[in-house]
Amino acid sequence: MYFDGEIVGQYQADLVVNDAVIVELKAARTLSPEHEAQLLNYLKATRYEVGLLLNFGAEKAEVKRKAFSNERKGSLAWTKLSSK
Repeated sequence: MYFDGEIVGQYQADLVVNDAVIVELKAARTLSPEHEAQLLNYLKATRYEVGLLLNFGAEKAEVKRKAFSNERKGSLAWTKLSSK
């Protein structure tokens, strides 16, 4: 994970599909705004633009999709994978 062009931590996604979509898995009673904020922060701090939040809680399965375009992140020079 990057902040202001510097590596500040390491993040291991639950699942990455086709090197394009972050999938965050939850097993909570229901999805909360904090879960959505977590996924959005992951999108802001990585080169990925699309994320899915999947909850397999007690009530019923839930799916949320979040997007944060790389254009809004500015130059991707802060990542070594900016050419992808």
